[in-house]
Amino acid sequence: MKTMKKGFTLIELMIVVAIIGILAAIAIPKFADLIKKSKEGATKGSLGALRSAITIYYGEQEGIYPTAVTAGTGSVQVDEGDDTGIFANPTGPFLTKYLDKMPSVKLGIAGLADTDACVFISTYVPALMADNLGKWWYRGNSFGELHVSHTTTDTKGASYTSW
Repeated sequence: MKTMKKGFTLIELMIVVAIIGILAAIAIPKFADLIKKSKEGATKGSLGALRSAITIYYGEQEGIYPTAVTAGTGSVQVDEGDDTGIFANPTGPFLTKYLDKMPSVKLGIAGLADTDACVFISTYVPALMADNLGKWWYRGNSFGELHVSHTTTDTKGASYTSW
């Protein structure tokens, strides 16, 4: 009686490996940007929460936006490009009542760390943006605008500052 050998031939294995390779080549690029997209989504959510908190503050303070306050003195510090004391004071009037903590800017850009720093500006200055990429960009006093400071575009092609 003749016995049948069971198993895969070399050709069958090569075909399976080729099919897996083709599927991987199609699938991997689709998933490559998922981390960046998730970080952008988290930043957009944080941006919405911050803007809501600023709006609530504005309403409760009867038309006054939060500004850069020097810790412990109550004096307004409005130096262009300053990234200290704006919202970063953990016991300051803005964070304790309206937010638990300052959320981070997460863009997923190589070489750019996540940060919760916020830069105060009164007018757009390109040099200040170049020095403060990837931070919150707050235009307080009479505007109350909050943006993300970066000169490139997101995964959908929109400018980060347009969010």
